[in-house]
Amino acid sequence: MARNARQPRQGVPKYIVGIDEVGRGPLAGPLTVGLVRMPAKMPVAFFSGIRDSKKLTPKMRNEWFRDIKAHKTLAYAVISISARDIDKHGISRAARVAIERGLVKLAVSPASSYIMLDAGLRAPREFQQISIIKGDEKIPVIAAASIMAKVTRDRAMVRMHAKYPEYDFASHKGYGTAAHARAIKRFGLAKIHRVSFCSRFI
Repeated sequence: MARNARQPRQGVPKYIVGIDEVGRGPLAGPLTVGLVRMPAKMPVAFFSGIRDSKKLTPKMRNEWFRDIKAHKTLAYAVISISARDIDKHGISRAARVAIERGLVKLAVSPASSYIMLDAGLRAPREFQQISIIKGDEKIPVIAAASIMAKVTRDRAMVRMHAKYPEYDFASHKGYGTAAHARAIKRFGLAKIHRVSFCSRFI
């Protein structure tokens, strides 16, 4: 069990909320946090075959994204924190702010919900929660959250490619590939680059 995990109160909560993030390491683009809220008594059959978003093909991720979005008893929120705010406040605070905003958007309360997060993430202290190593591989609702976050962020980076084609964001999604590093050295930084992450290239 992860550090600082709080166990659920006696009785079954009304909701389980899975939380994961994508985009912690890239040189450009937002940090994006996905949250999926499911009824605590929801049958798990819907999630059969779901996996960590990184282990799915783009086609499979998009299909899951569509199905989760359309499901009548699931709710989701996706919150992105800009590169500018990451530079200003740091990546850890960006993740905390995104989680807080997502929980507000889902209208869940500490009394009604139990939070399950991928390792390293934390919800506000008042929530019953557990942070699980490789949670996106082990817990279906966390895997669902990772899919919602990744598809949303990838689509945003494809849109940024149209605005800044010289960096080829559609290909690497802002991560620090050799080609991306060469583009930074040639063209400098775009507005969506994280200056604090790019110091070795400029």
